[in-house]
Amino acid sequence: MSGAARAVAVPAALADRPTSAWLPTAPCSPHTCVESTASWAAVPRAVPRLVAVLALVLVGVASCQLVGRLRATVRDRLIRRWCRAVVRAAGVRMRFTGAAAPTGGLLIVANHISWLDIPLLAAVRPARMLAKSEVRGWPVAGPVAARGGTLFIDRDRLRALPGTVRRIAGALRDGAAVVAFPEGSTWCGRAQGHFRRAVFQAALDADVPVQPVRLHYRLVGGTASTAPAFVGSDSLPASVWRVVSARALVAEVQVLPALAPGDHTDRRDLARAAQGDPHPQDAGHPGFARAPASRT
Repeated sequence: MSGAARAVAVPAALADRPTSAWLPTAPCSPHTCVESTASWAAVPRAVPRLVAVLALVLVGVASCQLVGRLRATVRDRLIRRWCRAVVRAAGVRMRFTGAAAPTGGLLIVANHISWLDIPLLAAVRPARMLAKSEVRGWPVAGPVAARGGTLFIDRDRLRALPGTVRRIAGALRDGAAVVAFPEGSTWCGRAQGHFRRAVFQAALDADVPVQPVRLHYRLVGGTASTAPAFVGSDSLPASVWRVVSARALVAEVQVLPALAPGDHTDRRDLARAAQGDPHPQDAGHPGFARAPASRT
């Protein structure tokens, strides 16, 4: 083996959790990784933002069935605008580079940091989301996700994996875009997990392109920010409050060149090509220690 090896220091609380192809763990936690934006001075800007986000979500829920009956081009345009409006209402600026193919089967894969990732990727191209089965039971979000064509994964049952891959491949063959987060867990943004290979088999089986996307959250000056992260034992209300309380957050969405069908015939190679360098910023993460370069 050549190149640099990395040693991962996983907290003891995570070490006992079961892992699978769909259920990896990350060392990120709200206590060690996530910067706080809480202060009384932030309340005057946070409350109007929160009200605006909730109002837009309610509008989206109320119009879900109506929008679903529209022509695909009109529907997708409205979804993109609504998603961008939600992110802006939260006080987050957006920077997009690159573009995804507007039609045809496409597997969109990205690193996973925040609940903001979902509207940001839908603003790139509206798609069917891959989500854990628990989401189906969430109030409001569960029924909306189900109506929106979300593909639910039972992450605790490895036997369900082949069937899930077949369902994803079927959606891709039908011309849908599918969004997946192959890390299988959210990370704080200062480090990433490895892309798991299973979902890439669906793209190979359906013979469709893979569209890699890189997500980063920064302050206006360019400094990386972990405030939007939704990790570990964090609650969604706490994460949302951090975002609406933050000042000068910027979401950077980098749409990289698509990987054409046939360029990679093995799912392992396809996953590596889609991720590129999986750990661009490990040195600053408290859960990681960089090991010496291997000479073997």
